[in-house]
Amino acid sequence: MSNGYYLSQRDKQQALIGSDVFRNDNGNGKFMGKNYPFVLAKGENNLFPPVNEVERYFSDNHISWWGGYSPTGHILSSQMACLNHLFPIMNDKDSVLAILNGVRDNFKEVLPIRCDKNPQYIAFEVVSSADHLNEEASTRGSNCTSVDALILAVDKNDKVWLIPIEWKYTEHYGTEDKSAGNKGETRKARYNQLITDSKQLKTLPDFKIYYQEPFYQLMRQTLWSEQVVLHKDMEILKADDYLHIHVIPDTNVALLRNDHRYPYKVSGLGMEDTWRYCLTDQSKYEIIDPKKLLSPIMSKYPELAEYLETRYW
Repeated sequence: MSNGYYLSQRDKQQALIGSDVFRNDNGNGKFMGKNYPFVLAKGENNLFPPVNEVERYFSDNHISWWGGYSPTGHILSSQMACLNHLFPIMNDKDSVLAILNGVRDNFKEVLPIRCDKNPQYIAFEVVSSADHLNEEASTRGSNCTSVDALILAVDKNDKVWLIPIEWKYTEHYGTEDKSAGNKGETRKARYNQLITDSKQLKTLPDFKIYYQEPFYQLMRQTLWSEQVVLHKDMEILKADDYLHIHVIPDTNVALLRNDHRYPYKVSGLGMEDTWRYCLTDQSKYEIIDPKKLLSPIMSKYPELAEYLETRYW
């Protein structure tokens, strides 16, 4: 599958380098030891203001940045995209509720998320209080299963819901088998029994689909959500059920429309249909475009809307 969306977004954003969108940053910054024109010289210029509040949030909550100890300058980072869309509204209770009800119109209230030092209505890079996935770590942003963003909400029947959000931007994947080799054996030892015991993930004859991206991440987050709900007595995040939201641009066809034949050898199944094949309860998974997610509140945030439109949409 062509990576045309990646190239188009790279060209779109690279054309903005040197402008006020990136605070006049001229790019050619370093990424993984090399300089690239599509990497900003200063990672903080990759964030919608107020930048200092984002950096303070990561510091206060001991969260690792993707790829390092500070915001990445890579203009196609999905972590930056998630923060730029959601961080500006995280303390706006009504707006967080509005975007959630735009996905599933079933909620009457959102709750402060107590895992943060200063609880607001969206949290980022969230992990469980205890290790339920045999990962031997619970470090926000690295070395364990975490969710890009999280909302806690109360539905119209007073049931509390955990709402993990997985954010994708230009990602597209090959066919790497994460169950292969020594690392693969470790992964299978961690997750296979949890998959077997899961009420949501089907125990398929061949588990390999769960060890191929993007399903490897989705599998772990599904298990994470189940286990947090199951162990709510020992978790700071106390919920009765969960709804897994997957944010992917509609135009990222390299991710959405890729024909995931392995392991089922069924032609024509895209990412969503392939994943839904693995799920028992379809109502626990929703996929949405980022512009559609934010659409209920854009008239309230005109500066943010202009920034997102110019940069991403």
